[in-house]
Amino acid sequence: MIKISAIAGVARLPFLVLPFTLVASGAAAGSWGGVFSWTEALLALVGLLALHASVNMLNEASDMRSGIDANTVRTPFSGGSGTLPSGAMSIRTTRALGLTAAAVGLAVGIRFFYTVGLPMIPFLIIGAVLTLGYTDLLARAGLGEAAAGLGLGALPVVGIDLVMDGVISAASIAASVPAFLMTFNLLLLNEFPDEKADRAGGRRNLVILLGRAVAAKIYILVALGTPVSIVGAILLGVLPPPALIAVLPTLLLVPGIKWAATDSSQPLPVPTLGSNVLWNLATNTLLTAGIGISLWLHSS
Repeated sequence: MIKISAIAGVARLPFLVLPFTLVASGAAAGSWGGVFSWTEALLALVGLLALHASVNMLNEASDMRSGIDANTVRTPFSGGSGTLPSGAMSIRTTRALGLTAAAVGLAVGIRFFYTVGLPMIPFLIIGAVLTLGYTDLLARAGLGEAAAGLGLGALPVVGIDLVMDGVISAASIAASVPAFLMTFNLLLLNEFPDEKADRAGGRRNLVILLGRAVAAKIYILVALGTPVSIVGAILLGVLPPPALIAVLPTLLLVPGIKWAATDSSQPLPVPTLGSNVLWNLATNTLLTAGIGISLWLHSS
């Protein structure tokens, strides 16, 4: 019998917090530009959780098969869960669970197709490609970071808006930009500790393709571009002024930016990886809170 702890391991349970913040951000932005639906938002959350878990499971199975898991130095934020190397689950079972989770996500997407119509088709196609092709195709072609930014950033945020009222507002597009940038950087920074193992396993990410120094500079530009995108959207009147609180978590990136600017050839401190994750979650959460405050003020 498969243990629940093993399933939680290959699904990377602690990282499944991200979909909650993306759905919240997208729903808030969609409400600012249109309407809100609890039913659609919660159903979208189920679908996104299933797809995120699917990507994690398929990634774990692939990394074990390619030998990457045998060479990584695991941290709480990188290097895999260690579930398969420990023998707690087989590659075959992990892959089967990943495909099952993908089927759940597809079922949710098909349901939205019947309520939204043709605008859902691009989301269904792109979602399938990103979920099933991430590990063995996109991450080996230098597209892993952008794929992550789309699949666990921009697309969910605008997608939530679409399924709630059938249109995509300017507010949700604005909220999708920092979501894309943050998830892009979330993966990029996590690739530094795994560089050697990823190279041996056939991965072709930005750290490997461009080198640590250039990849570190990209990390800095994307990190700084995130608060700039939020401020820009506020100045353009697309997002409400209280959304400005979402730039505050950028302070968490000070150690990471300092490392990227001066010491990228050196090992990346584990606390810096943690700060990067917290930055992502906190920014989405505070963006939701800022828009929520504006909705409350607007209705009172």
